Amino acid sequence: MANPMTGTERSELSLLRDHHPKALIGSKEYRGDLFLFVDRNAIVEVLTFLKDHPALDYSYFSECVGADYSTWKHERDLPERFEVVYNLMSLKHMSRVFVKVGANDGDKIPTSKHVFLGAEYPEREINDLFGVVFEGNEQQDRFLLPDDWVGFPLRKEYPLGGEDVEFAQDTRGPAVEDISMPHAGESFDGKTGSEEVSGR
Repeated sequence: MANPMTGTERSELSLLRDHHPKALIGSKEYRGDLFLFVDRNAIVEVLTFLKDHPALDYSYFSECVGADYSTWKHERDLPERFEVVYNLMSLKHMSRVFVKVGANDGDKIPTSKHVFLGAEYPEREINDLFGVVFEGNEQQDRFLLPDDWVGFPLRKEYPLGGEDVEFAQDTRGPAVEDISMPHAGESFDGKTGSEEVSGR
């Protein structure tokens, strides 16, 4: 089936503009996909609307992902440093829509885990790797990383580095720091930047 349309416009866009005009910041179509730019404080009501509206039925939550645009020099969809992109699918129309919100350091995005149960762990992953906080889905400990890990490794300022890799027959390496600088984590011997971390 084709994407839901209202005249020559995607129905998701026209219905959202009619029902939640203050929530919609902008939109674009790229290679047949629709991207909706939404105020982060309205993300829960927008996702709920897309999910529950009978003409849309975006009830399948594919994923949500994060991105750090702090070093991006090209045109942007949103002005904030971080973007969180929700990938939804309507099995009724076999159609997909991407909903984007922006956040800077210290901004909180309301959790969507009560709208889509599948959003709980992806939000925690984004929090653990980028430092973006989802209000209502805060975590006390690291989610993917060791509890003593320092920083957020998917941020653009985070230095490259790593540990020796364990291979079969008790062989090791090479470590990433053999060809680049160590990272700021304290999950292994050593500390940051200029110090050796591998113990070799």
